[in-house]
Amino acid sequence: MKQTVILALAMSTLLGACQYKSVNAPALSSRDAEYIALVPKFEHHLTHLPYEITDPTGQAPGTIVVDTREKYLYFVLPNKKAIRYGVATGDEAFGWTGEAIVQRKAEWPRWTPPAEMIARWPHLAPRAGGMDGGPDNPLGARALYLYQNGRDTLYRIHGTNEPETIGRAASSGCIRMRNIDVIDLFNRVPNGTKVIVT
Repeated sequence: MKQTVILALAMSTLLGACQYKSVNAPALSSRDAEYIALVPKFEHHLTHLPYEITDPTGQAPGTIVVDTREKYLYFVLPNKKAIRYGVATGDEAFGWTGEAIVQRKAEWPRWTPPAEMIARWPHLAPRAGGMDGGPDNPLGARALYLYQNGRDTLYRIHGTNEPETIGRAASSGCIRMRNIDVIDLFNRVPNGTKVIVT
């Protein structure tokens, strides 16, 4: 009996220290709602849903930090808080790390696969001229374009039409988010936002 009480106290202390707070979903335009309804549904593990937590990064408010190992993106808030989102990252062969800034943002962006991607996956050759935004587009609902020293890195933080990949190493180096989450992040960050990918 004593052991059960001690275990219960330990668990309540541990859970109390977590301090997770749900993040409200952003308002959607009619186009957002229509397109998102056409993306396959997938039930995500609770840990991959967005939460406001105590900031684990130590970065300045307004910074985006991507932990490619743990598969989380943090948007740092004031008062030592952060919003944590579940993400998919580049698989080991195509991972990218470094610092960049968001230099461009787009809603339901057009996707043009880079030449290196077409060389790896020739089935993408018909898309070499680009693909209009929409529910079938791999960039999903929003894209944040990452630049270093004024040059496009060709890496993006973007939505996805493959929500089942969240929490995995699955992309060609880009950071994938659930469409609803990338809309929320897009609404929060201006161009010029610092991004750290570790």
